[in-house]
Amino acid sequence: MRALLSVSEKAGLVEFARGLTALNCELISTGGTAKALADAGLRVTAVSDVTGFPEMMDGRVKTLHPKIHGGILARRNESGDMAAIASQGITPIDVVVVNLYPFEETAKRPDATFEELIENIDIGGPSMIRAAAKNFRDVLVVVDPDDYPRVLEELRSASGPSAELRRGLMQRAFAHTAHYDDVIAKTMANRDQRRALRYGENPHQKAYALEPQSGRVPAWQVHQGKELSYTNLLDLDAAARIVREFTEPAAVVIKHTNPCGAATAQTIADAYVRARDADSLSAFGGIVGLNRALDEETARALTSTFIEAVIAPALEEKARPILAAKQNLRVATINVTPQLDSELVPKESRSFFAGTLVQDQDRVTEARDPWPRGDFPKLVTKRQPTKDEWQALRFAWRICAHVKSNAVIFTAADRTLAIGAGQMSRVDAVKVAVMKASGSLKGSVAASDAFFPFRDGLDEAAAAGATAVVQPGGSVRDAEVIAAADEHGMAMVFTGIRHFRH
Repeated sequence: MRALLSVSEKAGLVEFARGLTALNCELISTGGTAKALADAGLRVTAVSDVTGFPEMMDGRVKTLHPKIHGGILARRNESGDMAAIASQGITPIDVVVVNLYPFEETAKRPDATFEELIENIDIGGPSMIRAAAKNFRDVLVVVDPDDYPRVLEELRSASGPSAELRRGLMQRAFAHTAHYDDVIAKTMANRDQRRALRYGENPHQKAYALEPQSGRVPAWQVHQGKELSYTNLLDLDAAARIVREFTEPAAVVIKHTNPCGAATAQTIADAYVRARDADSLSAFGGIVGLNRALDEETARALTSTFIEAVIAPALEEKARPILAAKQNLRVATINVTPQLDSELVPKESRSFFAGTLVQDQDRVTEARDPWPRGDFPKLVTKRQPTKDEWQALRFAWRICAHVKSNAVIFTAADRTLAIGAGQMSRVDAVKVAVMKASGSLKGSVAASDAFFPFRDGLDEAAAAGATAVVQPGGSVRDAEVIAAADEHGMAMVFTGIRHFRH
């Protein structure tokens, strides 16, 4: 008996090979599999010794040879087949143990390059599996380590492997290669696939979208409305990033990638109304993000005013006819639920004059759990935040990280009150926020995406009515800013983490 072993998943390999050797089975193998067997003290013949040709092209060519496929495909009850392989000095192969290059695992990695994907497309492996599966009456084909014990058990039996086992292994083999090819096809279909857009940020700019790799982002679906534009897509992305920071129902209204209102509530409909009403003037024609399914009540609230587009994790059936009444309203769904720290952090890129800049996507992981958490954030003032202020500070910090720098915002515990975005100085960011406020800021909290370089910004926040502040800290004038907070009777905490957004 002769067995060919060539696997990327080596769980249980050595024990299985020992069982085959005990049955006087000759082992032939390739590359890393042969080394693993030899290192375990097993006698193994290299495929190159069988074929008479060395592995070539960094292992791209090793098993694609008549002495391998002839040995697998020869039908034992066909005298012509057996005479053909005998004339060429080919020995039959009775067991083929193969699982494939880890293409699917590679495709799931956000940093996987196109060349890595190409090199993880197995050629010889599927060919051997399909050959063995085609000749399943004479050859056992094993693609799953979970099948090793049963295969050994039936090989040890006096009657040999059953027809039931052979047919079952054949079916699993074809399912294995079918899934493998399906993953490759879907990945390559989505890899750098260009989708033309009407234009870019302005009508004179040509634009297209590169569709993402399979496994890198959740499935995206557009359910109705006009074609999504370049700016729509940017705003929907900004909306999704914000609401996925929250586990409670959360909504945001976006204008030009900045939030003009964000809120949480017991229901997603209430969260949306609060977010919209935080700055109803700016919310007109905005982009909405939700972190719960878009239901009937929320659909009625959305269609009561003009918005361009909405993104949510799902769309309930009862909401569809309500939304359909607004034919131009773009409705998209994508998984925007919170991600765990253990999950892969997606990359983001943008061009600059000398090429492309790539970085990890920013996440506000330090605010995922309620504050305070031990000594974090660090209290730097004489007065501690109250329970309500702690809740508001955490809410403010999660929103502020997604506002263009320089950014200072004012919030309550569950909604934004005023947002100062994209200013050249931090004190101006405070002033813009105060100017934008639709009501009193008395009793609010303030968040700054980077440290206050001078006390003037802090003084302006106190004058506006803020009673507590969260900021990264780290300025050479931190002591001056802390003293100012104490003068105003404010509570202030430092996170030690900056969230610039350019």
